[in-house]
Amino acid sequence: GPGVLSRAMAALGAYRCIECNREAAELYRDYRRGVLRISICKSCQKPVDKYIEYDPVIILINAILCKAQAYRHILFNTKINIHGKLGIFCLLCEAYLRWLQLQDSSQNTDPDDLIRYAKEWDFYRMFGIASLEQTSFLLGIFLTLRWMKPEMLKTKSDFILLLKALLLSSYGKLLLIPAVIWEHDYTPLCLAFIKVFVLISNSQAIRVTLNLNRMLPWLAIIFGLILENGVVCLFQKMGWDV
Repeated sequence: GPGVLSRAMAALGAYRCIECNREAAELYRDYRRGVLRISICKSCQKPVDKYIEYDPVIILINAILCKAQAYRHILFNTKINIHGKLGIFCLLCEAYLRWLQLQDSSQNTDPDDLIRYAKEWDFYRMFGIASLEQTSFLLGIFLTLRWMKPEMLKTKSDFILLLKALLLSSYGKLLLIPAVIWEHDYTPLCLAFIKVFVLISNSQAIRVTLNLNRMLPWLAIIFGLILENGVVCLFQKMGWDV
């Protein structure tokens, strides 16, 4: 019956309290005829998830402000499965920006088919480089957390959840879209600001997902950046423009 189902959901950690991060069996109880009551957390005595009553715009604003409660709502209490598509889309935007910068530096307007083919290959190359850098960054984070907190990442589902959190928290890269649309109307300072914002979001995602303090997520991110920059240096030694 419903009681058995609730206990099974609690055992699986189906939901989380957005305030104290404790497991919860349900977010609300439906009394029929449109009467709903938000569940109260047995640990902190606060609503398990107040955001289920909020407008998505308000939730997005709270996520942009990097509030832990909003992150827990999105990661644990919703069924969002756009992390893969979001990651690929962000990589495409980043690759296109790098490709534009490469074309600006070449200043070659020759309409020859061979030149156009070379430019198209340059875009694929930039996408591959951006993908390898992102992979190196994520790998650095996983290796650091695995080394410093091995009990946190015991199962495949733990890795998948953290990967999903990191990809979703990279939504700040969508700010690259205006730079793609307006092409030259951006500055290195703007791109640096976007980078810092994404790193702050990544740190909050790690902290919320693994229930850690603030220091360890930043250590993992720093090591990820070191590994990413190592890949960049490798490409530069190979004579590739990145």
